[in-house]
Amino acid sequence: MKTLEEAKQEITDEFGLFDDWLDRYEYLISLGKNLEPYPESAKTDDKLIKGCQSRVWLDWKVEDGKMYFSADSDAIITKGIISLLVSVYSGRTPAEIAGDDFAFLDEIGLRENLSPTRSNGLVSMISTIRTAASRQLS
Repeated sequence: MKTLEEAKQEITDEFGLFDDWLDRYEYLISLGKNLEPYPESAKTDDKLIKGCQSRVWLDWKVEDGKMYFSADSDAIITKGIISLLVSVYSGRTPAEIAGDDFAFLDEIGLRENLSPTRSNGLVSMISTIRTAASRQLS
């Protein structure tokens, strides 16, 4: 498995292949299409991320000291965003996740190229992932 830094650099490199944001949005959409299926029975209110305009469900489990995330969204770009986060942070220790600055998202220009409501949703997704990891540390 790649290190966290290698996974973030891979995403940064992949986004760097595209010249404009329409192509990057298409890439995000394709990431969302590759997200592992999320069971309908798990789409409960306690799994919804608060602060997202779209509905985003996030769940996690801890196995052998590592966190594994599963997620879904009812909006295609948002599904791509949560898929990107799941791909980078699943399989990491809670300490790695809680201690990360998530700066690669700014490096690829994601926050600045999202609408304000989607950007707020991204902040909520990051916060939920960080909080879940931090709770595992205490």
